[in-house]
Amino acid sequence: MGRGPVQLRRIENKINRQVTFSKRRSGLLKKAHEISVLCDAEVALIVFSTKGKLYEYSSQDSNMDVILERYQRYSFEERAIVDQNIGGQANWGDEYGSLKIKLDALQKSQRQLLGEQLDPLTTKELQQLEQQLDSSLKHIRSRKNQLLFESISVLQKKEKSLKDQNGVLQKHLVETEKEENNVLSNIHHREQLNGVANIHHREQLNETTHIHNQEQQNGATTSSPSPTPVTVLDSVATLNIGSSQSREAAGGESESQPSPAQANSGKLPPWMLRTISNR
Repeated sequence: MGRGPVQLRRIENKINRQVTFSKRRSGLLKKAHEISVLCDAEVALIVFSTKGKLYEYSSQDSNMDVILERYQRYSFEERAIVDQNIGGQANWGDEYGSLKIKLDALQKSQRQLLGEQLDPLTTKELQQLEQQLDSSLKHIRSRKNQLLFESISVLQKKEKSLKDQNGVLQKHLVETEKEENNVLSNIHHREQLNGVANIHHREQLNETTHIHNQEQQNGATTSSPSPTPVTVLDSVATLNIGSSQSREAAGGESESQPSPAQANSGKLPPWMLRTISNR
């Protein structure tokens, strides 16, 4: 006897239902994979369990988001062709639906990239996510290294500029110090010359003053009053009184020749003349 048609209905036993779901899900995913490989078709499969757990499959060369976007665009174009009298409100509603699906897909992808909601993903999907993260990390590190190199280059240029400025300032400082030292040495040399000139001038003034004082002293000694010759003559006359008779007797010779006392009377000092006059 032939086998009759199997009546499809809900399995009441919970355990049997779960076992059947696992077997049929694996077979469905296998069939989707086979058709995508054999027929080079883009296949997207989405399955939700009774507990709300998500199971999905997409072709190797395609992503679920790309297939869903294509589906939304194709279905929207088909509806636009079929019913060209759709109003603006309906168009906005469809666009809102497509945008809502895109947003949900992006949020889901973002959560998965952050390491959340990874339980429903298969090994292949986890590998794809890992590759995507590795690629993102490579781009991030490359951009970071580029920024670091640019920053280092800018800092090196600033360092070189600062070194050049520092060299110029040091050169200017050395020249300024040399000029100051030259000015100070010139001032010191002038002070020494002025000191020597002042000392020489003082010596000349002292010598001139000393000579002038000596000249004044010599002038005072020379201009002092000497004894009058009258006294000498009187003394000589007094000394010659007693010998007048003998000189008269001697004749004219005695009158013509002076006596030795008279001859030497002008050469005697005043005190001797006073002594002789007293005698």
